[in-house]
Amino acid sequence: MTVKEKAFKWLEESTHAMVELETLLSSVPAFAPESGGQGEMRKAEALIGWLGSKGIHEIERFDSPDPRVPGGRRPNVLATIQGVSESGRIWIMSHLDVVPEGDRSMWETDPFKVVLKEGRVYGRGVEDNQQGIVSSIFAALSLSAAGVLPAHTVKLLFVADEEVGSVHGIQYLLKEHDLFRKDDLIVVPDGGNAKGDEIEVAEKNLCWLKVITKGKQCHGSTPDEGANAFLAASDFALRAHALESSIFTARDALFQPDRSTISPTKKEPNVPNVNTIPGDDVFYIDMRILPQYPIDRVLDELSRVMRAVEAEHGVKMSYEIAQRNESSPTAPGAPVVRKLASAVKEVYGVDAKPIGIGGGTVGAYLRNEGLDCVVWARLEETAHKPNESAILDNIVGDAKVFVSLMLEE
Repeated sequence: MTVKEKAFKWLEESTHAMVELETLLSSVPAFAPESGGQGEMRKAEALIGWLGSKGIHEIERFDSPDPRVPGGRRPNVLATIQGVSESGRIWIMSHLDVVPEGDRSMWETDPFKVVLKEGRVYGRGVEDNQQGIVSSIFAALSLSAAGVLPAHTVKLLFVADEEVGSVHGIQYLLKEHDLFRKDDLIVVPDGGNAKGDEIEVAEKNLCWLKVITKGKQCHGSTPDEGANAFLAASDFALRAHALESSIFTARDALFQPDRSTISPTKKEPNVPNVNTIPGDDVFYIDMRILPQYPIDRVLDELSRVMRAVEAEHGVKMSYEIAQRNESSPTAPGAPVVRKLASAVKEVYGVDAKPIGIGGGTVGAYLRNEGLDCVVWARLEETAHKPNESAILDNIVGDAKVFVSLMLEE
C-alpha cells in the first residue's frame, strides 16, 4: 500500500472524528457583531485546543483589534505543518465565522447541535465553512498517520470576519502581517458545486450602494405639494438596473450569469401610514460588474442618472458605498489551478474547469496582492439556508484532494 493509499484509508475510517469536530465547531456560534454576535474567539480557542490534542502544536494567532466584541479581539489562527520543502507552500484558508441561523421554525433540528443523518451532518456552519476547516485539518492529520511529510510546507489558515467583509480577517492579515509569498499555492474551500468540477479563478467587481433620497413629505391627497422620495428612488432603481442592457453590455463566458448585474435589493421603511407622501427614502443596490468595467466608471454613470432623477422629481439624492472590492484574476494556467485540477481528477474523476463568479470571497483580496488563489470545494450549496448540511463523503473526498495536493512534488 502506498503512502497516499494509507492516508486515503485513514480518512475513510475517520468519519466519526470528523463528525465530532463538526459538532464541536457548531456548538460555539461565531457571529460578527454586525449580526448581533460576539465574534469568533470562543470558537477559535476550541479549535486550537482540539488541534493540540491531535498533535498539531505549531499554531500562531493574529488578532485584529475590535472593541465591539468581548476581549476586544478577532482571532485569525494559523497552523503550520512542516514539509520537505519551504518553497511552493500550500495554503488552505477557511473562515471561522458563520451567519446566524435565521428563522428557527424553518429548522428541523437545533442549528447548534450537529445531527448525523443518512450520511449528512446538519447544523449551522457545517458546510460554510466548517467542511473546509475539517477537510483541510484531516488531510494534514492523515499524512501524519501515514508517516510521511507533505512535499511542501502546509499552512492551514482559519480567518475571522469573512461573512461581513473580512476587515478583521484577510484584509487585516494582508495589511499588518507579511505571511504570504509569490510562489505560494492558495486554496480557499469556500465555494463550489455538487460535482466539484469548478475552480473559481476570477470574481466580478463588487459594489454595494446605500441610496438616500430626500424629498418633501405631504398628505397623500395633495401629492403635488410635496416631492415623493419613494417615487424618485423607484425611478432611479429602474434606470440603474437598465444600465445592464444599455451601457454595461459586455458578455464573458467565464462567468454565470455572463453579464454585469445591477440589482436593487434591500428597502428601508419610510412612512408608517398609507396616506402620507414620503419625504425620505433609503434602499440598496447590489452590483456585480465584469472585471473589464472599473467600479468608478459605473459610479460615474449612476451619478449621471441620479442627477437626471433629481431634476425630474425635485429631490436630492446621494449614495454611500456599503462595500466595494475589485479583483484581478488568477491565470487559468497557474500552477495552483493545474495541480488542483489534477488532484480533483484523481479523487473525483471529473475534469475541473476554471470559472468566474459574482464576487464576494476572500480570494479577491489575495489576487489583488499578486497572489495566485483559487476557490474550490465539492459542495451541496446549502450555505446560509435552514437545515444547512454537509455530506460526509464530500468532507472525506475534499480531504483526499488536499492530500494529493500536499504530496505533489
